[in-house]
Formats: sequence, structure tokens, C-alpha cells
Amino acid sequence: MIKHLVCCCLLIITTFSSAKEAESVGVGYSLNGEHKFITGYKKANRYIFNQESNRIVHLVTLDWPPYIGEHLCNKGWVFQFAVALLTSKGYQVQIEFLPWARAVHAVELGQADILFPEYYIEDAAPSDNVKGKKRRELLALSNEFPGGEIGFIKRKGEKDNFAGNLSHLEGENIGVVRGYQNTPEFDAMMDNNEFNVVKAVDDLQLLRILVAKRVNLVIGDPKVLRFIINYSDLSHKEKTELVTSIEDVEPALKYNPLYFALSNKNPNWSKLLVDINTALYEFYNSGETTRIKNAASLTCMGG
Repeated sequence: MIKHLVCCCLLIITTFSSAKEAESVGVGYSLNGEHKFITGYKKANRYIFNQESNRIVHLVTLDWPPYIGEHLCNKGWVFQFAVALLTSKGYQVQIEFLPWARAVHAVELGQADILFPEYYIEDAAPSDNVKGKKRRELLALSNEFPGGEIGFIKRKGEKDNFAGNLSHLEGENIGVVRGYQNTPEFDAMMDNNEFNVVKAVDDLQLLRILVAKRVNLVIGDPKVLRFIINYSDLSHKEKTELVTSIEDVEPALKYNPLYFALSNKNPNWSKLLVDINTALYEFYNSGETTRIKNAASLTCMGG
């Protein structure tokens, strides 16, 4: 068992070729007793795997470490997981990194097939891209896969009124990332203008508007927000100042699993959804989901 784990982990190490060649990315997984290893290459702005297949699926995502990121070791475990799931069903996988609002726009308008990783989308959530439409009228959600906590962050040492009850925050100045889903209750209250919301373009800007006192709280995955600081191009001094200026608000709002969101403008979206859900079940049931998630940490320690 240990030998199997080590072998599989070693297989998924990302490699970088010379400047004259395309960047290559390796993904390894095991299913039904078979070990698979796929090498993908970056062409233009997309990472392409299983080029022999004509069943092309275009996925859009974001830099959201430690889950996924273009400059993360192995691109993050969610990147590895998505490639493994879809290639196991015979698809050619093309993954493109975009700012989140652009990624949402591309899938809701049918310019790309899948948005990931996404939080659960409530039926009432409005689209920012198609007037008069709900997001669930444009997107179909897969079954879930492992995610993380979501909660509030505040400036260190300052008091907050949360105490586990969102109604205590009515009228509060709260920062959110444009286009992110958060929790159903928070999003419903936000859509009903019960908070004074300031929208950031990404997680790093979200933290900056908090420290600059433009808002009193921001909402997000605390693990992601802290990782984003270290992942950024900020100087060591700036990173230290930012990390030491913030703290979590207790309790966390909830645990949020992750999903794939499929554009229903793809004529084959229903078959694609069935294939993804089947693969999610197969990987979970065999323990491969956990192995891929854990392997990302093991192979990237120190890198």
C-alpha cells in the first residue's frame, strides 16, 4: 500500500521544459486497479491533456491556492483531480486560468464548458452576466467534492458583532470578491442589500480593503486568504504586515464543499454531467479522491 502511494505520488510531479518548448504537466491516478499517467502541455493560454480524443471539454478556473493555482506545485490538487476525472472518461481536457469574474462570464455565456471549483449555487442567486436570469438557469452543478471552511476575517484586536448570527451584521460594511458564492444565507442577505457590500476583484484585494479600513469584515475561506498572501508578489515585509494585521472571526460560518458548474449552452452538457458524477463516485469510492488530495501535499513539500 505504501509502495503504491509513493509511486503514484512521484508520478504527478510537474515538470518544466526549456524556454523553447511547451510547459508540461503530469497527472497520475489509479482506477479499477489500473495506473494511468497523462502528460499535458500548455498551448497559448490552455493546459491540454489527452489530445488524441476529439471529445473536447474547455474548463475555466482561477488562482485559488492551496486548492488550485497556475504557479502552484502541480497546479494544485483540484487541477490534478479535474484532469484525472475527465480523462478517465475519455475527454480531451483544456484548462484555462482566468480572473474569477471572467471565468464565470465565460461559462454562463457558453464560451467555456465548465467552471471550477465552485461553491453551491442557490436557486435564487442572480446572474451578473445575463439580465433577468438566475445562475442555476445557466449552470448545472455536479455532485460535491472536498472543500473547506468559510467565515469572516477582521482586523486583529477589533471587536465584531457576529457571535454566530448573521442578523447581527445587518448594515455592516463587508468585503466580498465579485462573482464568488459564499453561503446561501449570507448571499441571500447580500442580494437583499442587508449589508453594505464592497466588491473586490480577487482575494488579495479583499484583504487590502480590510486592512485599509474600507470594510470591517471580509468573507472567504481563511486558509485560502492566508495562502494567497504568501502566494502573492508582495515583499516579505508587506506579507508579514498583512498576515499580522488580520484574524479569524469565530465561529466559522460553515464547511463548503466544492462543485463543477457546467454551462447548459453546451449541447452535450447532460451527458458530461453524468460522466463527471460517475467519475466522482468512482474516485471517492476507491479512495482515489483522498489519495490525490493528500499526494499534492506530499509531493510539494518544500516546493
